[in-house]
This record gives sequence, C-alpha cells and structure tokens, in this order.
Amino acid sequence: MKMEDAMHRQTTLKCLIAAGLLTACSQNSTSEANVSSDTPAANAVDTLSGAKFADFKGDPGAGAASFAQCKACHVIDAGVNRMGPSLHAVVGRKAGSVEGFRYSPANKASGIVWSEAKLFEFLESPRRVIPGTTMGFAGISDPQKRADIIAYLKAN
Repeated sequence: MKMEDAMHRQTTLKCLIAAGLLTACSQNSTSEANVSSDTPAANAVDTLSGAKFADFKGDPGAGAASFAQCKACHVIDAGVNRMGPSLHAVVGRKAGSVEGFRYSPANKASGIVWSEAKLFEFLESPRRVIPGTTMGFAGISDPQKRADIIAYLKAN
C-alpha cells in the first residue's frame, strides 16, 4: 500500500508542476475573452490591438528578460526541443518544421513563415493565428514586450 501512496504522490506532484508551467506561460497575457474568432491568413499580419511590428524597436536585453516566461517550454539552443520546439533561428523558418518536434496538425498545415511581423502577431494571440495549436499560452498583450522578445530571438 505504501508503494501505491508514493506513486499517487508522485503523480500529483507531476500534475502540479505541469499546472505551474502552464500558469507561468500565461502570466501577463491576453485573456481568452479578448481573442477574435477571425483567423488571419498565413501571410497576413493583423493584430487584435492594431499595433504594427514596424512601429516598435525591439530591445534584445529587455527581450531576454521577457523571454523568461517562454523558458518554461522553449529554449533558443539549436536542436534542443522541450515541451515546445527550439526557437533557434525561428525568424524566417516555416512553422512546424523543427526536426524532432511533434507539432499539432494545425501548426504543420498553417503555411506560416515566421517573419518578425508574423511572430509579433502570433505572440499576441497564438490560438487566433493558428487555431488548433497545442501551445498552451494565451499571448502577450504588450506590443513592446513582443517586439523585445523578437529582437532577442533574432539576436540568438
């Protein structure tokens, strides 16, 4: 019976850790209630707030700090996948193309190429840009933080 109790405690601990990671991924983010049902086309760039990537100058240093919440699932090291795919050299890469990562069918079929502007849109509301994505992250409402994260990703 003690073995069953230990296994139950271990399973409970794993569930709590997973819930914590999902919570970390959605801090300072847009709520589901604010997500439009209109899905933008693969190459269209249309944010909910109307903000344009070109209107912001990203700061890689500030982006490193903001990327901390992304580290629960992603790394920028080439060839290293975690809960999410490696974000090494993401700018210019086709969505759903990191070798060894199991993407959702929606992500693989999206037709998206990750331009800075498309990443800016995606980071605002991932499930709006790719309905059916398995990414458990609601988004980042602050356009400057999104621009900073993109500058950080581009620099690494």
